[in-house]
Amino acid sequence: MTQTSEENLGRIRAVLIETSHPGNIGAAARALKTMGLSRLELVAPRQRPDAETLARAAGADDLIERAGIHDDLDSALEGCRLVIGASARLRSIEWPVLDPAEAAGRLLAEAAHGEVAMLFGRESSGLTNAELSRCHYLVHIPTNPEFSSLNLAAAVQVLAYELRRHALAGTLSEHVDERPDLADAADLEGLHGHLAATMRAVGFGDIEQSRTLQIRLRRLFNRARPDRTEINILRGILSAAQGRKRPGRDDPAPTEPAPTAKDTTCSDD
Repeated sequence: MTQTSEENLGRIRAVLIETSHPGNIGAAARALKTMGLSRLELVAPRQRPDAETLARAAGADDLIERAGIHDDLDSALEGCRLVIGASARLRSIEWPVLDPAEAAGRLLAEAAHGEVAMLFGRESSGLTNAELSRCHYLVHIPTNPEFSSLNLAAAVQVLAYELRRHALAGTLSEHVDERPDLADAADLEGLHGHLAATMRAVGFGDIEQSRTLQIRLRRLFNRARPDRTEINILRGILSAAQGRKRPGRDDPAPTEPAPTAKDTTCSDD
């Protein structure tokens, strides 16, 4: 493996949301370390890492010790230019879906230009629609349709293996945006919050309709992948529509929560 490949792997973070069992955190850390990955971020785990976590880590204690523990997803995705979520397909709105090999190729290629993340949901219910909407792509592991329940650490292992396989072979996706100033997760979230607030201010649609519309708009901007200058232009237009002169990057503009349709990619032990 080249030095560049190792550096790219070092920019890929695995983000686990609201894990129920501390042992699954350890098993996921072990899965990552065996494949040369070193970044683990935890979002509101039900139980913090403990002795069972370290036992299941089987030597990947360093990943547990360095793991970030976040109150929310915003913090865990800070600085990420690409986010791929492990999930089944959305029923109401189609999201771009990759297989594990395609996802690994894109993550490695984008990691050459900045931080990227792969997102894993709760063991019993996966990712909510609101969390799925933070992803540029979804990755679907083609399991047996008659028994599709996949343990969280097993899902992490599949993607970690594909990442290492691609790193060793030097095979990267050709579909990569090399712009260094791409909007990151915080930039996009600021835009979506500002957009939702503007929609409410100008009376565009009712709340129930706007929830679906906001998901569609997220899909649009995730597909377009605007840079920071483009984000600033759009937010300037929104500010003008609101009768304001200048938006701030962190202007509070809460969105209505998206419906929480559940996904069952990962399951408990």
